Amino acid sequence: MNRDDNAPVQPVIVIGMHRSGTSMVTDVLESLGLFSGVCRDPNEEAWFFLKLNDWLLEQSGGNWENPQPIRWLLGNPDIRLLAADYIRHVFRTPGIVSFLGWKRFLACRSLEAIGEPWGWKDPRNTFTLPLWLDLFPEAKVIHIFRHGVDVAQSLRTRQRAVSNPAAARALFEQRKPLYYLRRKASGFIAHMRCASLEGGFSLWEEYMREAQRHVQRLGVRAAEVRYEEFLERPVDHLRQLAPFCGLSATDAQIGQAAARIDTSRAFAYRADKELSAFAESVHERLEAFGY
Repeated sequence: MNRDDNAPVQPVIVIGMHRSGTSMVTDVLESLGLFSGVCRDPNEEAWFFLKLNDWLLEQSGGNWENPQPIRWLLGNPDIRLLAADYIRHVFRTPGIVSFLGWKRFLACRSLEAIGEPWGWKDPRNTFTLPLWLDLFPEAKVIHIFRHGVDVAQSLRTRQRAVSNPAAARALFEQRKPLYYLRRKASGFIAHMRCASLEGGFSLWEEYMREAQRHVQRLGVRAAEVRYEEFLERPVDHLRQLAPFCGLSATDAQIGQAAARIDTSRAFAYRADKELSAFAESVHERLEAFGY
């Protein structure tokens, strides 16, 4: 990578809808040398940036499944600058250890002094990206996207795994006397939007539109990866993505990284009658995004 040896390395910011392959692609790039954080959640999202993204969305009145309110923060110059200054300050605090780990923290003390290819993935980046570009104006962006019906089904499956209406009802009956004195602090089930195919699919549309706007504006500083094509030709895509991320990977290393990929998940909806019928019912909306 051609750059001033004393210049900080700008990050690679991975955007794209939840359940679209962002974890898979980032994991493969990490195996080729892209540093993407030490402390991460089960979805391989760096806690440090995930919490900052959640904070940005929440103070705007939104969250990951209702991200549109972030536009009010981004559209307010004073608050946007204040938020950026706050995050820049956080970059210089010991809290950054959760991303850098102690070895890198002791070596550079700040994200702005990292001297190796690095970045992070979080679907929330899709909507908070303008603020991250305020902080890292030369950052590169990778948009990863997948068929909307597969995304909606994956979200619905995850929702069903963590939310049980029958269990919520039983807990309500058990605690009903308590609620006579104190109201319930939270809801019965989280992430209601993604409990249905339509809810998850419409959210996919929002993320797709937002991500495509970023890609168009960024030009050569952005790369797009279609999940299904990546599974079909991982080596070809990695040969393009590695230098894009500033990674010096050999063909042998790329081949080894590609061998880790499960290629069986492309267009999974086709094997299910319900999902195929839903795909047919939204075919015009899918066509708007090239599916």
